[in-house]
Amino acid sequence: MNKLLEMRSFVTVVDAGSFVGAAEALGLSKPAVSRHVAELEARLGVRLLHRTTRKLSLTAEGEIFDARCRELLAGVDEAEAEITARAGEAVGVLKINAPVTFGVRHLAPLWGGFIARHPRVSLDVSLSDRVVDLVEEGYDLAIRIASLPPSSLIGRQLARTRVILCASPAYLREAGTPVHPSELARHRVLAYSYWALGDEWRFDGPEGELRVHTRPCLRSNNGDTCLAGALAGQGLILQPSFLVHEALRDGSLVEVLPQYRAIELGIHALYPTRRFVAPKVRLMIDYLVEAFRQPPWQD
Repeated sequence: MNKLLEMRSFVTVVDAGSFVGAAEALGLSKPAVSRHVAELEARLGVRLLHRTTRKLSLTAEGEIFDARCRELLAGVDEAEAEITARAGEAVGVLKINAPVTFGVRHLAPLWGGFIARHPRVSLDVSLSDRVVDLVEEGYDLAIRIASLPPSSLIGRQLARTRVILCASPAYLREAGTPVHPSELARHRVLAYSYWALGDEWRFDGPEGELRVHTRPCLRSNNGDTCLAGALAGQGLILQPSFLVHEALRDGSLVEVLPQYRAIELGIHALYPTRRFVAPKVRLMIDYLVEAFRQPPWQD
């Protein structure tokens, strides 16, 4: 029996929490996966898994062996990726993390085109607005929207997006249109929870930089929630152009205080610093750069 196949079956069972889940992940039958693990335990002379009718768990020996298996399998995968990189062919699973709203609105329509070009690559896309640790969580690539990318990572800028203060015409008729950022303190605002400055909104205007403390009537960790509230006339929002551009174009939202500009953010494709970049990562970045050469939210 192939030792690597036994080890891969074992760690996949641990990850999936069941032999059935591991069989589905590996594209094998459940009896085959069970046999791999059983033969591995027989060859080692130890039990690696506690089996009950409800769940599986690692034995003490299983925990040690699981960690060593992962190191060895990662080394094999890295060696294969390096050889593949030399050949220039994109193969394997490409694990990507991206922000929720940007991922749904602007990345999801693109994945099919990449797969059509590179059928030997499969995508594992995770959407989250929290900042993930690429190395710790095993991501090949992350899309980050920030003023500057983290210095510990490398990558390329895909596009830029301007953060825009806006509200619905109905809200402005009811509450009045602010003529200076200092007036925002008395307005209802819908705030994004992950905003770096918290409740403080920053603008650059004729008199230089201004910082205004707002009092949100609603906070959300999702930009679409803020947008929905603004469209319903609930208050002002400060959101990126990639989210609000359609509403601004059709008039359902209006830019407020256009002479006072909020920050501009870069949209970056980032990956961990490594000795080489796998073709699947390099080709995905090239594909995204081309896709966002003329972003639809561009002013």
